[in-house]
Amino acid sequence: MHRKAISFLIILAILLLQHVFAQGNAIIQSNESPDSIIQAAPSERDLTDVFLRLKYNQKQMAQRDSASSGSHTHIAIVPAAGYALQTGFAGLLAGNIVFHTQSPATTKASSIFTCAMYTQYHQIILPLIASIWTPHNKYHIVSDNRYLKYPSLTFGLGDNALSTKGYGIEYLYVKFHESVERKLLPNFYAGLGYYFDRFWNVRERDNTQHKGNPEPMPFTLDPEEISSSWIAKVTYDNRPRLINPSRGIYASFLLRSSSKFLGGNNNWRTGLLEIRKYFTLPGRAKNVLALWTYNWFTMEGSPGYLLLPSTGWDDNFNTGRGYIQGRFRGKDMFYFETEYRFKLLRSGLLGGTIFSNVQYFTGSPSHTDKVIAPAAGLGLRIKVNKQSGTNLSIDYGFGLKGSKGFFVSLGEAF
Repeated sequence: MHRKAISFLIILAILLLQHVFAQGNAIIQSNESPDSIIQAAPSERDLTDVFLRLKYNQKQMAQRDSASSGSHTHIAIVPAAGYALQTGFAGLLAGNIVFHTQSPATTKASSIFTCAMYTQYHQIILPLIASIWTPHNKYHIVSDNRYLKYPSLTFGLGDNALSTKGYGIEYLYVKFHESVERKLLPNFYAGLGYYFDRFWNVRERDNTQHKGNPEPMPFTLDPEEISSSWIAKVTYDNRPRLINPSRGIYASFLLRSSSKFLGGNNNWRTGLLEIRKYFTLPGRAKNVLALWTYNWFTMEGSPGYLLLPSTGWDDNFNTGRGYIQGRFRGKDMFYFETEYRFKLLRSGLLGGTIFSNVQYFTGSPSHTDKVIAPAAGLGLRIKVNKQSGTNLSIDYGFGLKGSKGFFVSLGEAF
């Protein structure tokens, strides 16, 4: 516990330095794409304010806030750090640009994000992610590209994962996901895309750093898995802002069809239904109740083992706080989470959250075994950027069979 506390202080120090050098104008994309920069209330404070109060008086701070909120292009290249069960402690150099293709009054903010990350478990993670909104939000272009060298743990299928300690594996992974959606009605979009995923050099390894199972795996993995797919997607989103929403709803359905004709290993089809709903609760504090359901199911055929629905394998790696990534895997995944977000200080500098979630997996494609895995936890929120609403999130989650751990990131889980 002492080691974790020291590491959290190091993470916090890096983030503080990051925003001092950026003079409060930088936004780091993490879990969600930024929306338009908001006008913070005069009483609101973030980490940058804490440090700049040593340099500026109250009048100068107000002038600086006004200039910052009037800027519509934000660029940052900064060091950062984080922690998750699947990576251990991680250091990264991140670059991000947030901009508008037209007036912020009519067009949502676009963003391009990349970083180079190296983790405690010798993982290499290189993403290049773009979310582009054309003028008047007519088109939304999403590009999600990643390279991973990924020593990690796997636990098998269905209810076997409850009693398994975890087996060390390693692989290389390339993700190339491209899609374009067009606005059909206010807040309603539909579009098409192409998804390519390739896992190769997949092999078992002695993963002592992860404290993996010393016994050999009782199942075999294909040395290579390839999916080449077309996708169709419909989306409804009326949230006033995308980072740390306080109200509104997001709903989407994605149909993915992988085929040998396009270059995949085999033919299969999956569906993904996701809904997020946010309520601003009454009172001066304006606390938020957030609900999230994420349902990923196999409709036809059999995806490869690493392409099956799994804990923590949503696009932002956030499902299943309380369990390590990949803890549960199966043919179908049904997931629900609720979170209550509240202020600890009136300025918004510090906040807290309590959350609970439950995962339901139907098991392997050829078996009927099922697993239900609840989890819960609590967390601390530190306001990093009041203009975007971005928080530093430090969560502690716990689940079944002694599963527990800290989860540290920029931004909310959903």
